Amino acid sequence: MANKGPAYGMSRDVQSKIEKKYDDELEERLVEWIVAQCGADVGRPERGRLGFQVWLKNGIVLSKLVNSLYPSGSKPVKIPDTPPTMVFKQMEQIAQFLKAAEDYGVVKTDIFQTVDLFEAKDMAAVQRTLMALGSLAVTKNDGNYHGDPNWFMKKAQEHKREFTESQLKEGKNIIGLQMGTNKGASQAGMSYGRPRQIIS
Repeated sequence: MANKGPAYGMSRDVQSKIEKKYDDELEERLVEWIVAQCGADVGRPERGRLGFQVWLKNGIVLSKLVNSLYPSGSKPVKIPDTPPTMVFKQMEQIAQFLKAAEDYGVVKTDIFQTVDLFEAKDMAAVQRTLMALGSLAVTKNDGNYHGDPNWFMKKAQEHKREFTESQLKEGKNIIGLQMGTNKGASQAGMSYGRPRQIIS
């Protein structure tokens, strides 16, 4: 990690494409949500991808965020009294956040890898994870979400329908249009061009 030099050639192209996916406007919305959700004591990052990464890097802000989405009696992530300074402790804190986010309902494909944040490999993936977490919190509507509900899209929810026995019987008598009909259809009189000519 410490001896990693600059990327060249194809690696540099790939990294620049990943960096272009980072959204500065989304960063502002996510910072506003995190501050509204956790309180002003989490502070604010410097603007830009690097400032956002440094703010979240030790995992404390992320842990406070996921804990704030649970009721006061059940906090999934243990937060140390002093922020961790050792690299493996910081990465462990991020991993605890990722586990708690998955338990909350964020699907695995939306969850970033620890190095995406810690080494700033893919900060757009970090944004995607936070967006998925916010969308779930808004959708659950359990009173633990703080902030503007319009910041995130609600996920689609199941809309169960109940039918009475008489409604089900009535439905069996109806032939839906998707079934089609062959009333009056026949191939009588149809021709497909001239017959094949065999010349010897």
